[in-house]
Amino acid sequence: MANRSMRSGLFLLGGFTLAVLLQCNIQSASARETDGRPAPERAVSEQRIVHKRSADSHALALSAASAEAKPAPRSTRKLVSAKGPYYVDFRARTAASWGHAFVWYGKTSERAVNVAGLTPAGDTLEYMLGYVMWVPSETGASYGDLDPEYLTADYRVYLSERDAKKVFAYIKHLQANSPVWNAEFSNCTSFIGSIASYMGLKTPVRWTRPEGYVKRLKEMNGGRQFVQLSSDQ
Repeated sequence: MANRSMRSGLFLLGGFTLAVLLQCNIQSASARETDGRPAPERAVSEQRIVHKRSADSHALALSAASAEAKPAPRSTRKLVSAKGPYYVDFRARTAASWGHAFVWYGKTSERAVNVAGLTPAGDTLEYMLGYVMWVPSETGASYGDLDPEYLTADYRVYLSERDAKKVFAYIKHLQANSPVWNAEFSNCTSFIGSIASYMGLKTPVRWTRPEGYVKRLKEMNGGRQFVQLSSDQ
């Protein structure tokens, strides 16, 4: 009788233990079915995700604030306007001889340019005669003046509208009063040198070759980009 009671107690104890183990396994399996990982690992992972999202949000907020605080770059148009809406561009290009010096002038907002320079009116014969005598001249655009591939040097100077009117009028006056060309005394470098002098720029000697003349002109004036005429001009 005592043995039977002892066996019954052992069976009850074993059944209770089995029930507890089954309940633990069911809870563990439920935790794994959620995302395939044990509950403690999932809790740590979720906490990391929350921290990462918070950090990302903070970084985005800082980036937006930085973008708002950064000043917008000034446009090229405003920079050019600050220098002056008008210009005179001293230029040199290749030619069959020593080269040629001339000027472009106009308004920065317009694509069309005005060209002025001093050349012998004619071809090779007139050019050769111009070394020993005066020959008729031309003062407008010549072959190659508008082609960037022939350009060897340039120096652009900006002007206000008020000063540009005076300088442009002087260029036209110089064109109208330069009827002859001579390689020694009245050549292309002396022509653009007269314009530069009127603008108050320092000028090289007129016998300097065109490319060297324009480069030296820029050098002598420190590469300054804005010119203001004196009040008495």
